[in-house]
Amino acid sequence: MKVVLPDGKELELPDGATGLDAARAIGPKLAREAVLMRSNGDVRDLRMPLADGEQIQILTTRDKGDPDALYVLRHSTAHLLAEAVRRLYPGVKIAIGPPIENGFYYDFEFPEPIHEADLEKIEAEIGRELKEGRSWSREEISRDEAKQRFEAEGEPYKVELVGTAEGDISLYTQGEFTDLCRGPHLQDSSPIKAVKLTGLAGAYWRGDEKNTQLTRIYGTAFYDQGDLEAHLAALEEARRRDHRALGRQLDLFHLSEHSPGSPFWHPKGMVIWNALEDLRRRENRRRGYLEVKTPLLYDIDTYVTSGHYENYRENMFFVSSHDREGGFALKPMNCPGHMLLFGSRMRSYRELPMRFAESSTLHRDEPGGTLHGLLRVKHVTQDDAHIFCTPDQIEDEIFGCLDFATYLYDIFGMNARAELSTRPEKKLGTDEEWDFTEGALRSALERRGLAHDLNEGDGAFYGPKIDLHMTDVLGRSWQMATIQLDAQMPKQFGLTYVGADNTEHTPYVVHRALLGSLERFIGILIEHYGGDFPVWLAPVQVRILPVGEAHREAAEALAARLKEAGARVEVDDRDDTVGKKIRDAELEKIPRVVVYGDRESPDALAVRERGGGQSTMSVEELVRELGTL
Repeated sequence: MKVVLPDGKELELPDGATGLDAARAIGPKLAREAVLMRSNGDVRDLRMPLADGEQIQILTTRDKGDPDALYVLRHSTAHLLAEAVRRLYPGVKIAIGPPIENGFYYDFEFPEPIHEADLEKIEAEIGRELKEGRSWSREEISRDEAKQRFEAEGEPYKVELVGTAEGDISLYTQGEFTDLCRGPHLQDSSPIKAVKLTGLAGAYWRGDEKNTQLTRIYGTAFYDQGDLEAHLAALEEARRRDHRALGRQLDLFHLSEHSPGSPFWHPKGMVIWNALEDLRRRENRRRGYLEVKTPLLYDIDTYVTSGHYENYRENMFFVSSHDREGGFALKPMNCPGHMLLFGSRMRSYRELPMRFAESSTLHRDEPGGTLHGLLRVKHVTQDDAHIFCTPDQIEDEIFGCLDFATYLYDIFGMNARAELSTRPEKKLGTDEEWDFTEGALRSALERRGLAHDLNEGDGAFYGPKIDLHMTDVLGRSWQMATIQLDAQMPKQFGLTYVGADNTEHTPYVVHRALLGSLERFIGILIEHYGGDFPVWLAPVQVRILPVGEAHREAAEALAARLKEAGARVEVDDRDDTVGKKIRDAELEKIPRVVVYGDRESPDALAVRERGGGQSTMSVEELVRELGTL
């Protein structure tokens, strides 16, 4: 048989040859360093047999930054973790242990609880395994054999997994540990040069709170110690910037089990919220959007018409009514309301494009286990808009949305990466309609000169979309803006406009949110800036520190003057030392501090910048520096 290499060359091999056989045929060094095989775009264990005509790529230890190469390394390290835990804790029951983004985890049922302090001992045991050396062997057995084996070992979770597994049952063995696993795995443990266990958490078996709560051990692994150290430094920086901790420290918001996934915004947090709302409204006005407000509550028939009831109801909150059979639901999206608003009277083509904008409260019943501070919430507020337009206006409107998004992201120093998502398997409309809408989005991207990735099959059920992903200061990617083109929902609601030919036509609708969820965007901003907001966005822009009792009146007068100019100012007139007040202002990340003593006057203020820089300026100069966006 023959397989095809990445450069297009064919490699002849005996029938039944494996990926490792292919690596040996190319060269002994490649075979020694091989860790994984890509076959026709999918990852495969090197031990698996090849088929005639397969396109293969052998990944090696030199591909240490490749996500698939890291995946197999971490998968194998998770099995070392399970072996170490079994050695150290007789009677432990072993559940599952997959690789995940940036690491791996394994779930266990321990005879007695373990604690964070125990991770060092477990990590040392993994180190001992690595020093001894481990290699992985693979075997396939029958379902009955696997069940009997794990029953004899007292591993009920493995027995259950055997019972629900699809296809062949495969086992991997290293050292004294055999695990139920589909693979892939390394040949041996020599490529694993750096391991760190990073934490403990509780996890219900199969994610069901009715099941046993297990102990989840998290870890990560790399091909190089330097990569681990860089990763740990990034984690530490991420902890320092964690928006949940900074939200408490800076008195911006808090979360409560009284209303899970719904932030309580404090006055300082509302300053940031309102600054973003002011930005949204100002730019919407400049770009011809019309501000509207629609209800929070709709009858079920509305969501049946929009398609949300069939396609999104598991994420909706339903509300019973005393006088309406069938009940209501809180809106998870603004689009049904905007469809009803457009359809409230006959429209003319001369009114189009008609751009409705609304920053409204939405509710989505996200599972409790997925909630994460401001980044994943049940109470969502989008900078939403729906643009009703004719076919020949589509490209300009999509282009305008992309231009608007780029303008917003530039303000915050964030880069955007575009992704075009095409028709899903479960969709409304014909292939011809989807050909047109996908083509319109692609044309707007090309006109903008915006490179994009293709995400096939991930469009909304009513139309394709462009998602814009922003990269924050820690290098993490967040999906923020979404721009969707819809030919279906207007038809579902019977929307029409009278065209130049004096006949009725169905409009197209562009659904768009650019900052996305304001909750998520603020959470990202907190972490992006590490709480060091730019002056225009900071909840408190200036704090004035009178040196003594005699300077308080002048300090208050200065504060009043700055407030008249629109600045957000506080006076710290506590009896503490000036040094302590300055330190407190630094901890609270106040951008500007004015120390007011005998030598200060409105013409000569001692201004200290966040971080330590100092200058002397007049009130007028300070007002100009504070400015507004």
